[in-house]
Amino acid sequence: MIHDSTPNPAARLEPSRPLDEQSARALLDHARAARAHAYAPYSGFPVGAALLAADGRIFTGVNVENASYGLTTCAERGAVAAAFAGGARDFVAAAIAGPDDDTPCPPCGSCRQILHEASPGLLVVTSAPSGGARVVPLATLLPEAFGGGALRGRATP
Repeated sequence: MIHDSTPNPAARLEPSRPLDEQSARALLDHARAARAHAYAPYSGFPVGAALLAADGRIFTGVNVENASYGLTTCAERGAVAAAFAGGARDFVAAAIAGPDDDTPCPPCGSCRQILHEASPGLLVVTSAPSGGARVVPLATLLPEAFGGGALRGRATP
């Protein structure tokens, strides 16, 4: 069976910078919905991610665990891969939802680097303990990030 990974045309938001509270919550809801499809039999820690492209499309990903652990794929990386496969290259925000809706689930260090490569100016949305959405610039989570500019004499995207 072939699965169409094209994002649902109904899954769109009107992107804004900075991200307003309503859009942040809506993006977080997309991450929570995706989380239901995570494959986390070893950790029991399902994660969903939703990546908002500048054109309003939303791309989702989930964590997919593997018995060898090192081959596990994080939800954020899945969302970035889906977005790139869909032709998106300009992003506004990424929302990450862990197993507990009231506990923030910020991206791991590897995912912070992947998100930086995709969009250095990205906003990161996580749950807030108050039940709302917390929006933080990726640069706050990954200060002095390594990027293509550090590769002197090499081609950069």
